[in-house]
Amino acid sequence: MSSRCRGSAARRVHVGVPRWLPECARQHDGVSIVVDNVLYEYHDVVQPSSRVTIRDVAERAGVSVATVSKVLNQRYGVAAETFARVRTVIDELGYEASLVAQSLRNHKTNVIGILVADLEPFSTELLKGAADAIRGTGYELVVYSAGGRVGDHVGWERRYLSRLSGTLVDGAILVTPTVVDVRYGAPIVAVDPHAGSTDLPTIDSDNLRGAQRAVEHLLSLGHRRIGMLTGRSDLQSARLREEGYRQALAAAGVPVDEDLVLAGDYDPDVSSTSALRLLKSEHRPTAIFAANDISAIATVSAAASLGLRVPADLSVVGFDNVPESVLNSPPLTTIHQPIREMGQSAIQLLIRLINGETPESGHLTLATSLVVRQSTTIPCAI
Repeated sequence: MSSRCRGSAARRVHVGVPRWLPECARQHDGVSIVVDNVLYEYHDVVQPSSRVTIRDVAERAGVSVATVSKVLNQRYGVAAETFARVRTVIDELGYEASLVAQSLRNHKTNVIGILVADLEPFSTELLKGAADAIRGTGYELVVYSAGGRVGDHVGWERRYLSRLSGTLVDGAILVTPTVVDVRYGAPIVAVDPHAGSTDLPTIDSDNLRGAQRAVEHLLSLGHRRIGMLTGRSDLQSARLREEGYRQALAAAGVPVDEDLVLAGDYDPDVSSTSALRLLKSEHRPTAIFAANDISAIATVSAAASLGLRVPADLSVVGFDNVPESVLNSPPLTTIHQPIREMGQSAIQLLIRLINGETPESGHLTLATSLVVRQSTTIPCAI
């Protein structure tokens, strides 16, 4: 029998009640339960409200609302025995203070908001780092995403912040924001902003040097016809990765063949189409550098569909080092972007700002590194 349907007085009534009725049929004066066509009526049952309030706690504990408030805020003036009794009732009822009410009362919620356009491998890894960093700080996280809805690509951060109404969080982290001229009335940190440098505190990684390392690795293996699937043109990080590709080829004295540079858009479908176009060309590349791991994995699949082996027939390098890269077959050579560390650093910086501290630098760029796995080797003869 469900604990929610307990009562002090039960009356057993045999009735022919159809089994499709709800197990707990509530009446105005109690609760009725149908078990094997037997109706059990429970009267004088305390029905739970939709939300436990501070008044519910006070009534159950036999104290005033002011006393419960003192216990919640750990203020002086409450006897140890009373404090323990109130805490027990709070735990039993599962009481949690309303964030909005707490914000209006204390002007602080101890909640940090992380706003993302979509939950994909990059933002998911970053959230893991943020969760690691927030442990033991006294803050909690709330994640807001509209799931990458069409029409939300530009200016989504303004809309998301306005929906928080300035009361739910003490500060916010914007992940890959499209615009940075946002105002919220609380500290904001931007992670990998589309436009690059901004007056907002920012966290990003060294995309230019990372792309150079990727292409230098392919050049060191002997590749000269190296294609690239670029990222989204609206992202500063993507533009830097393409620039790194071009600079590495120029430094090696290898001219850029513009026919080998196609859009990948950080999208698996777009990347697959572009990769097939490159691999079906008369003078196909011996290697492809993709601007992110998802595009690189799509490239490996496209090569397989044409009967090409990676890395024997085609070397592939990605960027990001998301968990999917090591699970790919073959495991992907990629540029490690410290995504978790970016999430950790964003939390640490934001908490300092919330506490009124002034960090030494409002802009932090983390180093990238090459991770060599089984998707690259010396070029075969074509």
